[in-house]
Amino acid sequence: MAVNSFRSDGLNQPELTFGQKLTSLNWLLVLLITMIAAVGFLMLYSAANGDVYPWAVRHAVRYGVCLLVMVTIAMVDIRFWIKSAYIGYALVLALLLLVEVMGEIGMGAQRWIDLGVVQLQPSELMKIALVLALARFFHGFSYEEVGNPLNLLVPLLLIALPAVLVLRQPDLGTALMMLAGSGAIFFLAGVRIWKFMLVIAAGLGAIPIAWQFLRGYQKQRILTFLDPESDPLGSGYHILQSKIALGSGGMFGKGFLKGSQSHLNFLPEKQTDFIFTMLAEEFGMVGGLAMLGLYVLTIGYGFAIAIRCRSQFGRLVAMGVTTTLFLYLFINVAMVMGLIPVVGVPLPLISYGGTAMLTMMIGLGLLLGVSIHRDVRIARSGVDEE
Repeated sequence: MAVNSFRSDGLNQPELTFGQKLTSLNWLLVLLITMIAAVGFLMLYSAANGDVYPWAVRHAVRYGVCLLVMVTIAMVDIRFWIKSAYIGYALVLALLLLVEVMGEIGMGAQRWIDLGVVQLQPSELMKIALVLALARFFHGFSYEEVGNPLNLLVPLLLIALPAVLVLRQPDLGTALMMLAGSGAIFFLAGVRIWKFMLVIAAGLGAIPIAWQFLRGYQKQRILTFLDPESDPLGSGYHILQSKIALGSGGMFGKGFLKGSQSHLNFLPEKQTDFIFTMLAEEFGMVGGLAMLGLYVLTIGYGFAIAIRCRSQFGRLVAMGVTTTLFLYLFINVAMVMGLIPVVGVPLPLISYGGTAMLTMMIGLGLLLGVSIHRDVRIARSGVDEE
């Protein structure tokens, strides 16, 4: 593909060669992502008491495969993603419907599709598919058009369909995360503040009604969050042990492979939801802050990429992916510290889990792709103009 060739989109833009794209790839961001995944390998090695099996080696293999997926996605022209946004959304929505019919049941929820080699959780993939679909919808909208309430009916429907299906699984945490991420895109697209305030007020007013529809264990999680000491050996056990482990780590931690709460099996789900607790116990507050620092740098890169992008679609995708990463991080860390109820959200790129890693790496691939194609202008329709 020649450097001097031009696309027929009416904007007279040169097509980048593969070499130019590879050179333009944000390798510092790739390094940060790899460093976070490497910490995940070490913590999963520790979780297995100094053994790469069963978690660490799978984590490494998955990251290697997902790294190739991430770079491949980054190389694809951003105009392909705007054309494919609704198709991708429809495919993931179909997978969510398939979960209703033939989904695998685990830990009391029906969330997975067994593909033989791997188990896929479509609700995770929907987080990125929804970002693409909403970015595609709002691309090219003027501030006045976004202000028209009738123009918000379609994106609200795009959110409502998967949210209802995810709630039926049931997976309240993922549904709330999808709503929060979508709300961020609405805000960035120019939806007025008063509309958010109206929705929040309506949501608060509906809490007594929504309480009646929560499952028993979901109600118990909220009650345990309010008073974990009420059932220290039952529903409050997870969060109490997590707080004990966090506190016992002190400033510099007990040392790698020397965490008593995790290695004596007091800390539950140490390889998934509570892996940050294990990290803080072994490396202390300093280690925990260093880990958070890597995430902060990655999130900062994401916002910088969004600000530099010329197209509305690219900006919204970059902001949406970065917000999704932030929500993963915030919810997991706040959960293990007892600041919010336990909802089962993994720590991105560190917790053990294939679909969560694939989802985040797809999103980061899109973020890197926005960085490479930041100067590409996209027609308002999102379709090449002949």
